[in-house]
Amino acid sequence: MRKIIFLLVLITSVSSCKKEVEKTVTPPKKVKPKPVFKYGYNTDDYKIIQDTIRSGESFGEILDRHHVGYPKISEISNSIREEFDVRRLRAGKPYLILSSKDSLAEAKVFIYKNSVINATVIDFKDSIIKAHVYAQPIKTVERVVEGVIYSNLSNTMDSLHLSSSLTYAVADIYAWTLDFYKLQKGDSFKLVFEEKYIKDSLFAGYGNIKSAVFNHNGANLLAFRFISDSKLGIPEYYDENGNMLRSQFLKSPIKFQYRISSRYNLRRRIAYYGNKIKPHKGTDFAAKIGTPILATASGTVVESTRRGGNGKFVKIKHNSTYSTQYLHMRNQNVKKGQYVKQGDVIGYVGMTGNTGGPHVCYRFWKHGQQVDPFKEKLPSAEPLKKSLLPEYLEFIKPLKYQLENKILPVEEPEVIERIAQN
Repeated sequence: MRKIIFLLVLITSVSSCKKEVEKTVTPPKKVKPKPVFKYGYNTDDYKIIQDTIRSGESFGEILDRHHVGYPKISEISNSIREEFDVRRLRAGKPYLILSSKDSLAEAKVFIYKNSVINATVIDFKDSIIKAHVYAQPIKTVERVVEGVIYSNLSNTMDSLHLSSSLTYAVADIYAWTLDFYKLQKGDSFKLVFEEKYIKDSLFAGYGNIKSAVFNHNGANLLAFRFISDSKLGIPEYYDENGNMLRSQFLKSPIKFQYRISSRYNLRRRIAYYGNKIKPHKGTDFAAKIGTPILATASGTVVESTRRGGNGKFVKIKHNSTYSTQYLHMRNQNVKKGQYVKQGDVIGYVGMTGNTGGPHVCYRFWKHGQQVDPFKEKLPSAEPLKKSLLPEYLEFIKPLKYQLENKILPVEEPEVIERIAQN
């Protein structure tokens, strides 16, 4: 009997405990999801359509397809003309339409992605039509890389998984001091540059190259980015002694993917003319058809025409002393009387005139006579002012240490000094 009573008490106790537990357990609270914003708009308020500009497609056609009438389209185009020209939509560019969530799904906002970072936002949901550029929040990080030339700069940069845009930027820095055609196997380089990221992971392009060094023929060619005039804010690259890398003339009218197929030679025998001696008063840079040809210095175009064996050519007068000429173009990109800046594309490599292969014949004139530019002592740009030199030398001290030791980020100069002393 006692055993039965004990079991009944135990069962009652367990049952009451269960009820007590059931009473204390509360259902989880429903967490309302946080609103998601894109380009400053709450995505819960709109139906979102993502698409890409098709070839030949106009702004009007896109909005018409999303139920915006042509009178309204005309009003939008005229209202934002100063901020954004709707005629310049480029095929292949992505865009977003934010439309109403009702059955009509009428477009209210058009977002055109100019780049990974920037987008033009055109808002016409209200009576006041607005347009502005929206920039994604960017995180900039520094990176240091080094490479060894095994064939050419482009291939080495590719092997490091670096974009061609960075390769071109490096070529621009050293365009006056380094002949990329003469790079040798075993030459090396080191770069410190910026990379931009959206949301810490999406690569959004490169920033500035802060410093660089090329080891060519056993000599180090250093380059440091420095702004000497804070009012103008124009950066230049200088060597370790404050000499500007930029000079009055580029080394080559082709950026870096070329070879010199024939040099200035007054006693050259030319197969095209029956192997007879015929002076060659230019330097031939062989490159693929369509390769951009650059003005080696700033000046005024005095000729842009086609004539005889020269084919299509451009001639530029730089000052009272120097002129340059670029022959055998596929087509010119400038007109007579036009002022061009150093590095501007003035035409494209072709085979017009008397030529056995695609190249640009680069001719250099001094006081009206054709000379060999590679044997001339050409004027260079002005070095830093003496008054700025102490500031510059202090500025590059940590950058030099960074290049030598591949350390990121750059330490303060006094820290560098202590490390160097130890």
